[in-house]
Amino acid sequence: MLHRSETAARLARWSSDATKRGFACPRKDLALTHIRSRLADLVRQQQERLKSGAAWSTAGHDDSALTEVTDFGANPGALRMLALLPPGLPRNAPLVVALHGCTQTAAGYAEGTGWARLAEANGFALLLPEQRQGNNPNRCFNWFEPGDTTRGLGEVASIRHAIGHLITTQGIDPARVFVTGLSAGGGMTSNLLATYPEVFAAGAIIAGLPHGAAASMPEAFEAMTTGRPRPAADWAALVRRASPHQGPWPRVSVWQGDADTTVRPAVAEQILRQWAAL
Repeated sequence: MLHRSETAARLARWSSDATKRGFACPRKDLALTHIRSRLADLVRQQQERLKSGAAWSTAGHDDSALTEVTDFGANPGALRMLALLPPGLPRNAPLVVALHGCTQTAAGYAEGTGWARLAEANGFALLLPEQRQGNNPNRCFNWFEPGDTTRGLGEVASIRHAIGHLITTQGIDPARVFVTGLSAGGGMTSNLLATYPEVFAAGAIIAGLPHGAAASMPEAFEAMTTGRPRPAADWAALVRRASPHQGPWPRVSVWQGDADTTVRPAVAEQILRQWAAL
């Protein structure tokens, strides 16, 4: 999927204060953030950079400023886990889980989007799961594989265990855990919100997909390019079946550029319908 780093950076700046407020908005007010003209400009700019070879790259970013999270329990998804724990992090600090897109790295995503700077400036922790090339040749989170998107299994379980580890070892406020992701990371954000809704206060999905949009690689491409329309009640049922949770549900913010040709803008409406119908 195309990098949408400027969009992710805008979201990071917008939401740094929201980690303190708990994404303040009415409980049932699901905020689909239509900033279409601005996001379209950002995507067009990024596409031009891709064509010119000047696109934002994560390959050379140094992760030495991050802490490798080990011994956090079972890691069925075989993910690498890194964290940014700013000096003097207070107890009961918020935690933001930030999921990179395809071909990206945790360190590059943290730096390129501005999440690292915001965590240090505002006193919250970052958990940065990183995909391994052995799991996916393009380093995409496997948002379309049932073995990685089912509660208790694969990548979602690995991330859940790492969150629990940081809550225990760093004194993170369990009521202020947030998740956000871009592209393939956006798809995995949907899966985490659906499979572990009791864990997250809120989430932000950037150019992502609804939970349950695909269960194979061919279905994934169909979901991204043409969408897989279904009634809102059916979308919501996929979330209800993903965990024993009965509510309240996490607040969700959906970000999508209307010039995106990789994940069609209509997909954002499907995400909205999925959560609004709960």
